[in-house]
Amino acid sequence: MGDLPRRRVTPARPFLNTGVDYAGPIQLRTTKGRRHHSYKAFIAVFVCLNTRAVHFKVVSDYTADAFLAALRRFSSRRGLCSSLQSDCGTNFLASEQIQWRFNPPAAPHFGGLWEAAVKSLKHHLHRVLGETTLTYEEMSTLLAQIEICLNSRPLQALSDDPDDLTALTPGHFLIGLALNVFAELSLLESPINRLTRWQLLQKMRDHFWERWSQEYLHSFLQRPKWWAANDQVRVGWLCLIRSENAPPTRWPLARVTRLGGRSDSRGLRPHRYIGVDAFDY
Repeated sequence: MGDLPRRRVTPARPFLNTGVDYAGPIQLRTTKGRRHHSYKAFIAVFVCLNTRAVHFKVVSDYTADAFLAALRRFSSRRGLCSSLQSDCGTNFLASEQIQWRFNPPAAPHFGGLWEAAVKSLKHHLHRVLGETTLTYEEMSTLLAQIEICLNSRPLQALSDDPDDLTALTPGHFLIGLALNVFAELSLLESPINRLTRWQLLQKMRDHFWERWSQEYLHSFLQRPKWWAANDQVRVGWLCLIRSENAPPTRWPLARVTRLGGRSDSRGLRPHRYIGVDAFDY
């Protein structure tokens, strides 16, 4: 495996080095009433190459002018980029005096960081929306709520101190601390025909969180083939606890204080923890 590019490992502010791609198309409606017209739109996905934070913008069409408008809105919120990396889409060719890096032809793995974000967003957003069409304002609100869900995910323990019960998230790089939202009642079990348009957005947000958080947890459950004896869990590790009842942006974490069970012949300890300090983050 080759080394990471220098811009991926050089300390920089969020979104100074950014990858961008489109997700979609999606269908939007002009009004909330019955006599509405639908039109095709796209989602611009911006991913910070240093912190893995994400930023979503609704784009009304596939032209370069529409993308430049989305880029200006993004830069007004997150600051100007020194470099942008994308595929060879024709709508990305008109740059704003930014160092633009295009992936080689037929090599999407060069943009794996933001392609993974696009895949995760499209996969779950399609199942959350179903046949429902939203207005531009409603879709922008839903994407902002999905954005905070993704930017609240734990990346790494901040320290090995057993008393330090915090995890590093992309939100720490954006605002200096973990991202939080208002506590709201879950609407997953509520019938759709009894919900207002605002409650429908909240239900979609909760549905997306339920699906995506489980996928994110499963990404840590891979079992690669081992070639040498190695402890899987150690005292002092910060662990992410699987919880199906956790509200959006809430990640139950725990600090391992003691391990139970005997080691097997390969030196691996069973997955049974004794003395775990659990807390909500």
